[in-house]
This record gives sequence, C-alpha cells and structure tokens, in this order.
Amino acid sequence: MTRDPLRVLTVCGVGMGSSLMLRMTAEEALKDLGVAAKVEATDVSSARSMNADVIIGQGLHTGEFEGVAPVVVTVTNFMDKNALREQLAERLQEVGWLS
Repeated sequence: MTRDPLRVLTVCGVGMGSSLMLRMTAEEALKDLGVAAKVEATDVSSARSMNADVIIGQGLHTGEFEGVAPVVVTVTNFMDKNALREQLAERLQEVGWLS
C-alpha cells in the first residue's frame, strides 16, 4: 500500500532549538524505517493548529497533543535515533502505517 508522505511535527516550546535537533533525528529514524515523511520543526502553539500525522516532542509538551494527531511520541533524548526509531516503529505499526 502506497500512501502520501507522513506529515511529522517535531515540537518544542519556541520551535527553534530542540525541535530542530529532533527534526534531524526524526528524519534519520524515519529513513531507517523506510517511511516517507515531511518533517517540520515548530513550536507548541503553532503545532496545535497544524494538521499532522505524527507529533514528536518532550513529555512536557506531548500531553497537549493527545487526540490532535493519530500518533504522538514522547522523547527524552533528542539525539537518540535508535530509541526514536523503536518508538516510531511501534506506534506506526499500531495505526497500520508500517508493517
């Protein structure tokens, strides 16, 4: 099954620092999984009004996004590609976007 690239948001409070680092890590993790995605770094306020398939951020912020996107992933280490890849694989399989 072919689908459009996933719209993924990496989120932090201001949308300039940690969300940019997380965007790079997310792009690498999704590439490793073979998942086509458009990854954007943004701030919490903007993310609430953006239509996304996946939102990734710190626990401080991700609780606000339950129900906003089908997949919400909480990270503790923005640079840990392996941990993020495992979390994404699990969540994407749950919603049927990864076999």
